[in-house]
Amino acid sequence: MSFFRTVNFNEPALTVAGDKVTLRLPLPSDFEEWAALRDASRDFLVPWEPTWPVDDLTRSSYRRRLKRYTEDQRADLAYPYFIFRNADQKLVGGLTLTNIRRGVAQAGSLGYWMGAAHARQGYMSAAVDTLVPFCFSTLRLHRIEAACIPDNAASVRLLEKTGFVREGYAKEYLCINGIWQDHLLYAHTRPSPF
Repeated sequence: MSFFRTVNFNEPALTVAGDKVTLRLPLPSDFEEWAALRDASRDFLVPWEPTWPVDDLTRSSYRRRLKRYTEDQRADLAYPYFIFRNADQKLVGGLTLTNIRRGVAQAGSLGYWMGAAHARQGYMSAAVDTLVPFCFSTLRLHRIEAACIPDNAASVRLLEKTGFVREGYAKEYLCINGIWQDHLLYAHTRPSPF
């Protein structure tokens, strides 16, 4: 049972527009640009991500990914977005709101990645700043959680810059690059209407 659900899944793919970037649900036509960006960014991303499957950048793996994304969105469990730079509509990265919990929690978890060529240019900050109000208004969440490896200074800066507050430290929280890694835990809560 899911209550407080406000998204109409009969609408076309959700797009969330910001000043610097636009967030859009991934489409089959994005495969080549996505695969090229991920491949060119592999060395940059591997230290911060779960181990990549051998077939990760293949068209069949991408199709399976899109199928899972669609199922998760329809079930109100996750919302994946690609990040497109507004200046030229180039794909620069992605973020996903996962582990949506309704009822008394009204919460979800944020994950993100940026193509190496586009890092440290403000695109991810702009994407998170675009997604957060959407989560609180349209998706009616109360809390967005995020976690990052303590050594990932860029991720720590991103979360703190975009309004996330550090809440704790989790030992061996996620398996990243084949190793159970400790993580800093952050959260951003909906501003009180009072």
